[in-house]
Amino acid sequence: MIVHLNLASQPFRNRTLPWVVTAVTVCASLVALVLITLETGRTNKEFRAIERDLSEANRQTESLREQAARMNQELSTDQAETLKAAHLLVDRKQFSWSRLLADLEATVPVNVRVTRIRVREVQQRDGQTRSELDLTVISRTPIEVVGMMTEMNRTDIFVADPVAEQTRTDRGQSGTELTLRVYYTPRTVLPSVATDTAKVASSAVTLISNSETQ
Repeated sequence: MIVHLNLASQPFRNRTLPWVVTAVTVCASLVALVLITLETGRTNKEFRAIERDLSEANRQTESLREQAARMNQELSTDQAETLKAAHLLVDRKQFSWSRLLADLEATVPVNVRVTRIRVREVQQRDGQTRSELDLTVISRTPIEVVGMMTEMNRTDIFVADPVAEQTRTDRGQSGTELTLRVYYTPRTVLPSVATDTAKVASSAVTLISNSETQ
């Protein structure tokens, strides 16, 4: 068996590889540091731009509020009432009777009859139309209306509270007439769904009795 021995006074060593690895690591670290510095600078620049835009938006908002306050102070009583009526008219134009009738048809049971609906107030809040209604219904017993109110309050569009109750005779049959204060917030629907809602609402008009038959 032959044994190969390195008897040189300075045995061969690969000194180049460690230096190459070190140089590559240092270069990669420098490149990463440069990239991080550039990205940090870009992020800080965008942040300062957003701060400027936000500050400008706040300044414009405050300016508009001051202008609105000055205009309100300059308005006469009649002009203020006219402006309030105009705002109310705009809000009422956002109110959809077809949506209301369709939602009522889906909620009111067959043993409860709606006789009158009166819109008290319509407001726009957070991009939604919120309405306050007086809803008058007739049923054979108050328990049926209580059940209807429970179902309405379970939805996220109706909140119903009783206001008045009386006993009345309708078409030869005695029953209970209740007036409810209803807060109505319709869901936001897509235009295609709104068309279907209008079709459903056409059948919901049967919920409203003709006042001449009462």
